[in-house]
Amino acid sequence: MTDTAAKPLTGTKVAIMFCAGFAVIIAVNFLLAFQAVATFPGLETKNSYVASQSFEVDRTAQEALNWDVSAQVQGDVLTLQILQDGVAVVPEIKSAVFGRATHTAQDQFPELRHDGTAFKSHVSAADGNWNLRLVATAEDGTLFRQRIVVSVEK
Repeated sequence: MTDTAAKPLTGTKVAIMFCAGFAVIIAVNFLLAFQAVATFPGLETKNSYVASQSFEVDRTAQEALNWDVSAQVQGDVLTLQILQDGVAVVPEIKSAVFGRATHTAQDQFPELRHDGTAFKSHVSAADGNWNLRLVATAEDGTLFRQRIVVSVEK
């Protein structure tokens, strides 16, 4: 039987373990903070106070349109359907941005064309949660803004 002397636990070893543990925690915090800032998609509006002044009026006008808006992706085709009382509506599309909910790196700007029943455009979308941020104008001039959640499963 061999007798191996165990190395004693000294104050220096405990201090090194303590510092190493906190170094790992601090490194992970810096990594997560960097990733959060790097993937931040930006602000929705430059001045939220100014935007809030007309929010209720804008929302009431938009809801008065009574539009039922839905979007889906099948293959590489994005289909946007806008219905008013079950009938297809063809508003002027001011802007459409199709992208991930959490970052702008994969944003696409589809050219939506109406085919008689719905707007369609080719997009490149992997599995997951996507958003279509739509700005359109109704025939009466009412501005319509909506973020439509699109779930893609391939």
